[in-house]
Amino acid sequence: MNSQLFLETKYLDLVTPDGIITHLGPIHENTRVATVFINQIPSLFVGFEIDLNHIFFNIKSTLAQLGVNGIGIEYQLDKQNGCAEVKVHLSALGKIGAEMLKQIEVGATIGRLFAADERRRVRDPDYLLRMFGRSDRWGRPLLSLGGLHGSDHLILDKVDGRTVAYLSLLKGRGEYASTIHGFLPTVAKALKSSLSMREILKLHQEWELDQPREVNKDELLLVRTLPLHIRTVFGHVAQELLSTEVQHTTASVLQPDTYASGDVYELYGNSQREITDIPLEFYTLEPYREHVYFSDRDQLQSCLEDTHVLFEAFKTAPKPIENRAAVFVVKGEQFLNLKPEAWITRTSRFQEFPKWGHGARQALMVERFIEQQPSYPFLKAIDDSSITSQGILLTRYFPSPFMKRMLLSDQVQRCLKGIYFQYASQSHLDFFSAEDRALLHDLNKFAIPVFWVDETSHKILQFVQKPGYDSGLFVPLGKIETFLNSTVFGIYGSNLFKGNFETELRKLLKGVIEMRQEMNHPLLKKDTPLALITGGGPGAMEVGNRVAQEYQMLSCANIVDFRAGPQTVVNEQRQNPYIDAKMTYRLDKLVERQAEFNLDFPIFLEGGIGTDFEYSLEEVRRKVGSVPSNPVLLFGEPAYWRQKITSRFQLNYTTGTIKGSEWITNCFYCIQNAQQGLKVYREFFQNKLKIGKTGPIYEEGFCIVE
Repeated sequence: MNSQLFLETKYLDLVTPDGIITHLGPIHENTRVATVFINQIPSLFVGFEIDLNHIFFNIKSTLAQLGVNGIGIEYQLDKQNGCAEVKVHLSALGKIGAEMLKQIEVGATIGRLFAADERRRVRDPDYLLRMFGRSDRWGRPLLSLGGLHGSDHLILDKVDGRTVAYLSLLKGRGEYASTIHGFLPTVAKALKSSLSMREILKLHQEWELDQPREVNKDELLLVRTLPLHIRTVFGHVAQELLSTEVQHTTASVLQPDTYASGDVYELYGNSQREITDIPLEFYTLEPYREHVYFSDRDQLQSCLEDTHVLFEAFKTAPKPIENRAAVFVVKGEQFLNLKPEAWITRTSRFQEFPKWGHGARQALMVERFIEQQPSYPFLKAIDDSSITSQGILLTRYFPSPFMKRMLLSDQVQRCLKGIYFQYASQSHLDFFSAEDRALLHDLNKFAIPVFWVDETSHKILQFVQKPGYDSGLFVPLGKIETFLNSTVFGIYGSNLFKGNFETELRKLLKGVIEMRQEMNHPLLKKDTPLALITGGGPGAMEVGNRVAQEYQMLSCANIVDFRAGPQTVVNEQRQNPYIDAKMTYRLDKLVERQAEFNLDFPIFLEGGIGTDFEYSLEEVRRKVGSVPSNPVLLFGEPAYWRQKITSRFQLNYTTGTIKGSEWITNCFYCIQNAQQGLKVYREFFQNKLKIGKTGPIYEEGFCIVE
């Protein structure tokens, strides 16, 4: 389906707009032939694509109830010009019908075309049964006979490979009061305007409850059922399931955009048998308009669990990749058969908003910017109820933070069950801005899951916010529970060299894994999942991530955009290939990134200015109490850490600038091997480690583990 064309038309694709009589033949034995012209037919009308034998003329219900039937006898459809010409055989059923037939004039709108596409027939009753008891956003039932809870009155069966509903008829038959004759000229005039007469027509109908429901020759039989509410399908009277002596008028289509249709039916023929029910078959709407819940889309959910299928779906997005592109998907078949025309694309345009003090102009520019986003037409259609089915948004780039208002609106929040994107940013590719991350948190709070179809790892990652923190990571689908419940270790160190600590790191992590079996600490007990986080770069960070993966710990990274620029003074840091979960940051948010490591147990290796900053931050966190006083390991020779730490601590201590916080020194432990580190951890998990405000003060600024 061409999404742009769908969103631009208000008509359902199985019906046309109403047609107007352009020529009217003379009356002959209560019949006449009318030429009906139908204009402005959307190119998506299914009738342009199927056999003409499956297209029929549907006369207006008002005319049918007055005894005028209309059967299409010749059809000419022109897709290129969006029009059709139909010859319709009009016939009168009964005296009132004969009188009404005389009143019809050229210029009257008398009906439309319906495309009974076999592919759209509802075949499984479960498709309809799941709609019972559900309502649209305004509380109107999606499918019910006699009100929201009237499903017991609607009998569904499977006949000849299709779903059929049998609507039981109410007692009696309809007759017209004598006032109807004076009303017919008004009906004729209304047919040449946009006024609807169907509701007013009821004022002239009288229901004789004690009269039999028999069809007599040359007469019209009006019968009633309970009001049928249908919002999810077209209903169509199944003529072949009626008695062979009975026929229904061509006003036989019940449209899903009516609130309570299907309560009056028009029959003719010759039968003395009592009519007891009306059989209806059903045709599905376009997927966007089916009111289908995401939980009912088994095939779509299976597709979203298949990494290969997701990556293939994104390959259908139109090139070049510099352009923004988005598509809203509601059905598995739609997902598996995506075509470039299903996507809405926008060319790349970067604009600078006016500076402070130009509020009105800025507001206007923001609105224009929002309307240029490829997701805008879909989100607006959801908000306007043009799209009623729940689904997922595929977008080449993570949505602009300017889209927040639309994404979090009530109706979009109900319909949007996931956002899948390829790149974090159009301008910075894999790196999120601070506003992007704020939007991620808002979407998370509103239960709209966000997934990264990540080309770097070739995995599907979901944004997950860890309980108790205002930050999160993109985590592989199968490891979300691990992330949520994990105790987190972290590696700080240089990106310039790997060092010689890998062997000891392996022993340390293996020892912690084994230690779980004997501990009963909130942070370490049997089956406690473990995670390790680094900066995601080369050197020591790469070693840490690789060892974590080998020991089946969740390997994580907070990655900064250190790509070389004209003024850069940092070394290029490529992302190492051993990362499972990650978050990315632009260079201007380096400090913010550092604050979001949220480590339970930091481990420091030799490093430069970045490591010094990270050390100071962990120190400050413990001083102010934003994190508990858990032990921090300093991996390396005491002489190295003395040069890094001791002089600064002693200066602060002697000048009194850290008075009352000297205890911070008992949170840092210098080790040279894994055995020493495991000793610190064991004593901590057994609550034997003297750490925190009541612990000792170490004159060198840290404790040397013997």
